[in-house]
Amino acid sequence: MSIRSVRLLKYIPSRQRPHSGPFKRDVHLRLNAFVVRQQKRTIFSDVIPAVLVPPVVFGGLALTLWFYKCSMMVLFQNKIIYMPSVPPFSRREKIADYANICKPITWEEKRIRSLDGTEIALCVGGIKGSEESSNREVIVLYFQGNASSLPPRLPSLSNILKALNHQPTSPHSQTHYRIVALSYRGFWTSRGRASQKGIEQDATAALAWVQETYGDQSHDVRLILWGQSIGAGVATDAAARYLQQPPSSARHLEVRGLILETPFVSVRNMLVALYPQKWLPYRYLWPFLRNWWDSEAALRSIAEKKQPGDMPILLVAASRDEVVPPDQADQLERLCRELGLQVRRKDVPGALHTEAMAKREGQVAVVELLKNVGTS
Repeated sequence: MSIRSVRLLKYIPSRQRPHSGPFKRDVHLRLNAFVVRQQKRTIFSDVIPAVLVPPVVFGGLALTLWFYKCSMMVLFQNKIIYMPSVPPFSRREKIADYANICKPITWEEKRIRSLDGTEIALCVGGIKGSEESSNREVIVLYFQGNASSLPPRLPSLSNILKALNHQPTSPHSQTHYRIVALSYRGFWTSRGRASQKGIEQDATAALAWVQETYGDQSHDVRLILWGQSIGAGVATDAAARYLQQPPSSARHLEVRGLILETPFVSVRNMLVALYPQKWLPYRYLWPFLRNWWDSEAALRSIAEKKQPGDMPILLVAASRDEVVPPDQADQLERLCRELGLQVRRKDVPGALHTEAMAKREGQVAVVELLKNVGTS
């Protein structure tokens, strides 16, 4: 008999303990069964009553899932916020695929370097030859939303340029309009991976390129920033940073307008708006954000540098927006009025998040602002 078996003999009544060989086999079987039962005992059977085991297991799984989703939201927030490969093959799109739809507007791709050396792409569009007879030029720097690439957006942008140039005999013919659209790092043909820090550098580099390319004092050049969805956060941030910097050269251009299409207040604000339930983890993750895109802070900074009326702001909201809640535009409108900024709002009826510029009401609102800037 093993030592362990001998020790366990105390659990067998004395009258049943083996004293001779005939009982030895039976005792071994009983002792082995007892050892197996002892080995199967766990914390659930020792500490937790059997009736409580199922809810405890379920609660543990729920807590594990809660922690897992929190970890994924923090670790992979760049991939969640920026989706350059959605829809599939969007990074393989080409300007030529949309050239016929955009006519008479022509688009060409430009390659520039961001502040950290990352190669990024621009789409530059306008009517060729019309700038030669113009004494004034309006440059619109466009910041896209967080999915897809620039080529599918060119037809909508072209419709804006067509509307601005469809009356050759009007006073607006003296103003040439051009759109420069920025493709963030990681999007379309731009190199690198998208992040707020990187996109801020891309926006600054695009502004510097526009200044260097079009900031000619021989004629009047006016600059407008236009952002859609998350691009609205990029536009307000870029405008605030641009205004904080002193003019670096004689080619410095003044920002004369800001267009915010389907904008939101901030990423932190959106977490609360999209997930108002206090038991969900997302609203509590803001201390771990690496992408905050805070339009409220940017607008406050802009208000400190601009006089009322110097930079009109247009808010374009989609009435059926399935991504950004309608109260986000409400908050931005109230904020602009509190800060004394000149703001105008246009709600596009029946438009989803990406359809504001596909509707006539949205196009008309943008065209009117651009014409006002171009002729004032």
